[in-house]
Amino acid sequence: MAAEISDRISAFVEALPLKPGLRVLEIGCGPGVAARAVARRIGYGFILAIDRSKKAIRLARAGSADEMALGRLDFRHVAIEDFALNPGEALFDVAFAMRVGALDGRHPEARRAALARIKAALKPHGRLFIDGGDPLKEVDLVRGLPS
Repeated sequence: MAAEISDRISAFVEALPLKPGLRVLEIGCGPGVAARAVARRIGYGFILAIDRSKKAIRLARAGSADEMALGRLDFRHVAIEDFALNPGEALFDVAFAMRVGALDGRHPEARRAALARIKAALKPHGRLFIDGGDPLKEVDLVRGLPS
């Protein structure tokens, strides 16, 4: 059974610049609550949600059978510092992360690697959003700083 969405996650997802057809990367998806909400907003688009926790990915998959069956959502067990596109995999339009240590300042040593991996996975004008704003903030991928 899919978990209910909290007000915090709902506000974050609603603030993302999403539209039908986008390819979205969620970093640190936990049990997949935000990923499912994004899948509903992007219609025929696609969201790949990643997490470093095997348990989180197992829970996310268990709660997302409908979205996965439609081919609009998938999950991958990988830390953002190790993430790479699979051969032939298309770039993403938008990436986002909520409470991810490699991006929120808790682990500064991992930040540089994470930003490089994200930048490599995004289209040239792709955008990265993290929490900490009202309710989110955009990260300048050239400088690695909030916009």
